[in-house]
Amino acid sequence: MKILVQKFGGTSVANQERREMVADKVEKAVQQGFHPVVVVSAIGRSGDPYATDTLINLANSAGSKTNPRELDMIMSCGEVISCVVLANTLKKRGHNCAVMTGGQAGIITDENFGDAEVLRVEPQTIYDFLEAGIIPVIAGFQGKSEKGEITTLGRGGSDVTGAIIGEALNADAVEIYTDVEGVMTADPRIVPDAMVMKKIFYNEVFQMAEYGAKVIHPRAVEIAMRSSIPLLIKNTMSDSEGTLITNYDKTRKYRQDKKDKIITAIAQIGSRTQVKVFFDGSAGEFEKDSYLFELIASEGISVDMINVNPEVKFFIIEDYNIEKLQKVLASKHFQYELLSNCTKVTIIGNKMRGVPGVMAKTIRALSKFNIEILQTSDSHTTISCLIYTEFTNAAVNALHQEFELGKA
Repeated sequence: MKILVQKFGGTSVANQERREMVADKVEKAVQQGFHPVVVVSAIGRSGDPYATDTLINLANSAGSKTNPRELDMIMSCGEVISCVVLANTLKKRGHNCAVMTGGQAGIITDENFGDAEVLRVEPQTIYDFLEAGIIPVIAGFQGKSEKGEITTLGRGGSDVTGAIIGEALNADAVEIYTDVEGVMTADPRIVPDAMVMKKIFYNEVFQMAEYGAKVIHPRAVEIAMRSSIPLLIKNTMSDSEGTLITNYDKTRKYRQDKKDKIITAIAQIGSRTQVKVFFDGSAGEFEKDSYLFELIASEGISVDMINVNPEVKFFIIEDYNIEKLQKVLASKHFQYELLSNCTKVTIIGNKMRGVPGVMAKTIRALSKFNIEILQTSDSHTTISCLIYTEFTNAAVNALHQEFELGKA
């Protein structure tokens, strides 16, 4: 049995015209000999009647904050509504469909309401429908706990649903349909000549998602990567090929060609604050690297771009953690400085591994536009630069141009 999982985002099912386009994609899969399994997000975005944020606001409108368990219950409704409406669209065309909640589809999670972890998938009910010639239409973003509690998987969780169902069914591929043509070399709102990539590796798109590109949920990429299931990012509103996310490339060369592009994409993430903590004796016995970072972690504050020197420790945090961090550091009398309004800009590429001069090109590209680099960090496949937010657009365009990502 050839199984194809097709996940459709909220904008893809926002109105009847687009739902007909979704039905076209499902019918095409059937015509190509696949047994489609459809995963659907809630209809539309904030302000639309059944969007997730609209349902949250409705729940809280009574004047008291909804507890996490009951918030999951109301949030799960958006996807169920979407599934029923889409299933009726398919039935109108003569297709036999069955709507399923995440729990009915066999997605079993823990009880971390609002951001539940999938423990396992029990896909027999899905198989039963497929063998009977019925198209399962599954509510994304949700599952159920061992005790039968309704849970949700966190924002972007419908991508996770698509990937985890694909893994459980050993699907031929998972298609993620959205309102863009595919994965692009940079944010097209910033870089006019950003290009759609035909192919990208799992770890590259995972890095893109982690470093700010809103392409696909990182957990969905992890699931597909561990299962070696091809992911395709496509546009519901067009017939473009989209982007294939895979771990296999027959054109891969093991001797670097001068014409090869060693950088795949540029990503950026803002609302970051640089922190400098000084070890100058003010905090006395607490001035130990291990103690400092354990103290910060104990408050649930995530740190990034960590540079450790004997006298000063550099790292960045998300802006919303500033007040919490200040209280933590002040409690032990640490001396520190904060620099807000920063953005982390990252170049990403598998092929930069072991290639000299990439950092030099990065610095050269930014220096041409007098963009100050406040801090850097790197791995085998990424180089990140912290800059002032006001220079974000200039920096992304400069790097995109320097590494010739806009050229075929």
